[in-house]
Amino acid sequence: MNHKPLSYCIGGLIVLLSACQANEPIKFQFDSNKIVSGKKIALKEIAPDLPSDWSEYNYVTIEFRSTTPQRFQLGFTTDEGYNELRLISYVPHAWNKLVVPLKLFRELPTAKHDIAATSNQPRVTGWINLGGKRGPLTGVDSIGIRMRAPIGNPQIELRSIALSKEDPGDEYLEKKPAFDKFGQWNLGDYEGKIYSEEQLQKEWAQEMADIDTPTDFNYSKYGGYKNKQVRATGFFRTQLIDGRWWLVDPEGYLFLSYGVDCVAPAGDNYTKNIDKCTNMFQELPPKELFIPAENVSPQTHAASFGLWNLYRRYGSDYMEKACEMTIKRMDKWGLNTIANWSDEAVYSLNKKAFTLPLSELAFENSLMGLMDVYESNFEQKIDAAIAKNVEAYKNNPWLIGYFIGNEPSWVMKEQRLCSLILDGNDRPIKTELKNFLEKRGDTPENRKTFVYNTFEKLMKTISGSLKKYDPNHLNLGIRFGYIEQLDDELLRISKDAFDVLSFNCYALAPDPEKMDHALEISGLPMLIGEYHFGTVDRGLAQSLWQVDTQKERGEAFRYYTENGFAHPGLIGTAWFRWFDQNINGRNDGENYNCGFLDVTDRPYRYMVEAAIETAKSLYDIHAGNKAPVDKAPEAVGHSPIPDLWD
Repeated sequence: MNHKPLSYCIGGLIVLLSACQANEPIKFQFDSNKIVSGKKIALKEIAPDLPSDWSEYNYVTIEFRSTTPQRFQLGFTTDEGYNELRLISYVPHAWNKLVVPLKLFRELPTAKHDIAATSNQPRVTGWINLGGKRGPLTGVDSIGIRMRAPIGNPQIELRSIALSKEDPGDEYLEKKPAFDKFGQWNLGDYEGKIYSEEQLQKEWAQEMADIDTPTDFNYSKYGGYKNKQVRATGFFRTQLIDGRWWLVDPEGYLFLSYGVDCVAPAGDNYTKNIDKCTNMFQELPPKELFIPAENVSPQTHAASFGLWNLYRRYGSDYMEKACEMTIKRMDKWGLNTIANWSDEAVYSLNKKAFTLPLSELAFENSLMGLMDVYESNFEQKIDAAIAKNVEAYKNNPWLIGYFIGNEPSWVMKEQRLCSLILDGNDRPIKTELKNFLEKRGDTPENRKTFVYNTFEKLMKTISGSLKKYDPNHLNLGIRFGYIEQLDDELLRISKDAFDVLSFNCYALAPDPEKMDHALEISGLPMLIGEYHFGTVDRGLAQSLWQVDTQKERGEAFRYYTENGFAHPGLIGTAWFRWFDQNINGRNDGENYNCGFLDVTDRPYRYMVEAAIETAKSLYDIHAGNKAPVDKAPEAVGHSPIPDLWD
């Protein structure tokens, strides 16, 4: 061991780091034949000078190199047991320092309005996803690194651990840039990688030569099925026909919403943290091409490799041409819905059905995605927000409907929410909760009842306002985080408030028994707002559900979608998302391989082939005339790793 006491000067404050760097890195080898693989080692093997009591420290820095962008669990054994988080590296195959705030091990995450905002923590060379057990960091004696369903027998090398009171900052430790001038992973090769602009122009030209060749899906003007026509109202609605739920398009044709989230000409993320790690980038997009973006440092400008690639492809009018190309792709691939969080420049063309999230409703972080419905002006604020939201769309026949919110973080966390309210500032919701518990008794059941009562009042207020200001379009409800959240009481509230029951569902396929139950209790048709599959071959993280190859991504898409629509209650799905996420993360850190297209504006072949074949079959599958594909791909979710190591 080579002991190296380290120090940093931060704002004039010298912070000593207790650290040690090994002569040879400690290697963690993962076995792809095991569902969980990894090991624990005594801290003294790599950092003998580290204290066992970390109470006085706020950050731990690990210096490591991984052969994969696949997420891994990093944990420490303490007096309270084993405590771990998930980490993801943006720079596989490179040495880097990643700083982890120790409060993430000690405390529950800061309350935020939805699940992703609560759980994801961005850094510069990677990101953190919260999990495991929280507790004090005393008696720390070992470190563990393990991986769920490792792909390709990957390896992580760890060569130092350091503690600090101030954040020393992440550091990329290589000379070779991690990302190339096209926004691709620069530290490895893979099938389909672009190496020159000439190659890129050639592949774009090949797609253009084929894009206008029609594919026949028997669609109506709005994307409904010409197979059957019922009563037309000029807007989208739902109808139960022969025991099966359908959407009905404005012309009266039966319709299934077959869509993709975040449809935008070049994705919707700007490259972040450029000024904090400039050596990670081979070349940055030129400043003169792009206007500054919100929350982007003026020193670094709105750097988007996706937009730069569109400029390479189309020239100065790239936005208009890219929007046209987006519609052509959706036509060609059989996708009939521009789903949530998409770019107005695309859906405002009024060439595809679309859904919209309501904005400016002021769901509160401190209330974990609820609002203080007991404020005297609450209903007036909701009315004003809804009226503003719907004004431009209330007479648009291309709009299917509105989502009220997404993945509220309070669901199944009602006890914590009540504690936050009671410990928080004086306000109407605190007074109501105190009075409620004084009358009923402060029990977990009564706390949950109060939260559900608050949620019901909120949903009925929003729904009533929505019907008042836009009676033409569907109320698609809250996109619950997953179907397992939906107990009978939430299903009853949904039945009384929404036109459609919506939930996100990351799984191999939606569970038909759970969908049966949801349909029976709520009586509502269902829409799945998010699902996806990804892998690790391109330097991106593997998404919430992983497969081994790009080919298997297409197979998983088809299996999930067809088996989902085989259920009589399902009227829509939305794949998350159109483009891969930024390779160095969106605002909350996520960098998933989950797109139909990569950063160079090229489609994933197997995803496209799967989408086309599925589109040809969906009507017959949902009508009960054809069976979905029955060969399940090998796919693994991100569910918690069991306490046992292997």
